[in-house]
Amino acid sequence: MSTAIPDAEAVDRAPVLAGRQPWYRQRLWRTLRRGSGLFNVGFLLVVTFAAVTAPWITNRDPTLSEPVKRLQPPTWQAAGSPAGLLGTDQLGRDVYTRLVYGARISLVVGLGTVLISTALGSVVGLIAGYVEGRLGTGLMRLADIQLAFPFLLLALAVVAAVGAGLLNVILILGIAGWAAFARVVRAQVLSVKQREYVEAVRAIGAGQPTIVVRHVVPNVLTPVIVLATATVANNIVVEASLTFLGLGVQPTIPSWGSMLADARDYLAVAWWMGIFPGLALMLTVLAINLLGDWLRDYLDPNMRNA
Repeated sequence: MSTAIPDAEAVDRAPVLAGRQPWYRQRLWRTLRRGSGLFNVGFLLVVTFAAVTAPWITNRDPTLSEPVKRLQPPTWQAAGSPAGLLGTDQLGRDVYTRLVYGARISLVVGLGTVLISTALGSVVGLIAGYVEGRLGTGLMRLADIQLAFPFLLLALAVVAAVGAGLLNVILILGIAGWAAFARVVRAQVLSVKQREYVEAVRAIGAGQPTIVVRHVVPNVLTPVIVLATATVANNIVVEASLTFLGLGVQPTIPSWGSMLADARDYLAVAWWMGIFPGLALMLTVLAINLLGDWLRDYLDPNMRNA
């Protein structure tokens, strides 16, 4: 009885095939990941649409106080008023209207701070990674000092020193977040600039600006995009925390943090004052974080083909 000799190529592929999931499980997993990404994008588009079109999809002034309508429950409850879809707060202000206008503050803070952090951190990381030497080491030591301070505590201290306000919050959170981007970009640049294609471009006489702009920067964008997505979510929570403590945006501006601050004394009698802004904050931050995970899987070829 003869014994068949296994094909060498088949033997080499055996461990790979053994560890690979069946095709139907791969297709199901890819579909779920794609559906999750689309759901998160759709939810964030709805929030953005509500923030942009707030004056048209609401029929009340978010700062208008009507004491005679204070603490009215949502419309669907027995004592609810048809005019207040999600009820009213302790001053008679419409919770639904303030919720929609509050989305503006969260999105402006989240996107504005990330733009500042990304610009500053990417430039510093690019210089530190490509130039190296004493300059790069010094820049990274500054980043280490920055990261040594707890982010929220640092923001609290700076806001308390310079004063509250929407512009101050955006500038402080944006400048305070540069260090994380600088470290990520520096690590990617140190890796990319040693690649063969960069060495080949350098060997044929390409200038340093051309190498950086055309061959280094495009290959460090993926981790920056993922980090920026996570930072948007984090800064939205930090802004709400600062506003909750009275150090964020002005009390006259409707925001989710101020709505939660107003609700803490009325949770026993007016649950809707805290539940709805809390849900809006939680779902928005969750959708952004999940979108970041989806982008990481989508932009990484190894994760995309897994």
